[in-house]
Amino acid sequence: MDAPTFDELIAEGDAVPVDGWDFSWFEGRATEARPSWGYARGLARRLARATAALDIQTGGGEVLHSAPVLPPLTVATEGWPPNVSKATALLGPRGVAVVASPQDAPLPFADGTFDLVTSRHPVRTHWDEIARVLRPGGTYYSQQVGPESVFELAGHFLGPLPDEARRARDPDQARTAAHAAGLDVVDLRTARLRVEFHDIAAVVHFLRKVVWIVPGFTTAAHLPRLRTLHDRITAQGSFVANSTRFLIEARKPNL
Repeated sequence: MDAPTFDELIAEGDAVPVDGWDFSWFEGRATEARPSWGYARGLARRLARATAALDIQTGGGEVLHSAPVLPPLTVATEGWPPNVSKATALLGPRGVAVVASPQDAPLPFADGTFDLVTSRHPVRTHWDEIARVLRPGGTYYSQQVGPESVFELAGHFLGPLPDEARRARDPDQARTAAHAAGLDVVDLRTARLRVEFHDIAAVVHFLRKVVWIVPGFTTAAHLPRLRTLHDRITAQGSFVANSTRFLIEARKPNL
């Protein structure tokens, strides 16, 4: 059987739905190493001990749903309508209330509602709002995208990236912002991880799904650079980049 053509791969990558945070489609087409700390395992342990939890920017709810035990009160927020529907269908049967809330809007909850707030890969972290909705002694637990993540791929499409972009998502800045909001950072870890794309369809789907890597990405607008990258993958077998992640856990002091 002949290998798919460039045009066929582009069409395939363009057709895959991008709702939710299920990355199973990439199996056999792209790989990314995982941080050693195991965010989902740590999340499950903390959820099992909590009484009231909030998951911010839950996506399709897949990570929250992976926890075997959820607190009696569990709420999730999400801003993108297709993800709100997907998360509601997945989490609703488990008693989770999914609230449609824009990612940059104030959290629609009273002060001191939750003893656990979580978020995996938030676009932005609004530390003052997190501190406000946490109870005294409550915890914020989050895995976030770190600085210069997948910059090899972004640079292929955008050219050299400015220093401002390279400084974004710095874990030390997150620590400073948490402290400014009145939270104590009790854990901060970083990881640099290998990412490998084995065909151009995987690149297209990734850039459509993770929209901040190449803002405004479309296959039509970036076709020449996609062709160049396809030729490189065909010749070399894959395209290798590096992602960065950091884990941060912060607590609100007891009164």
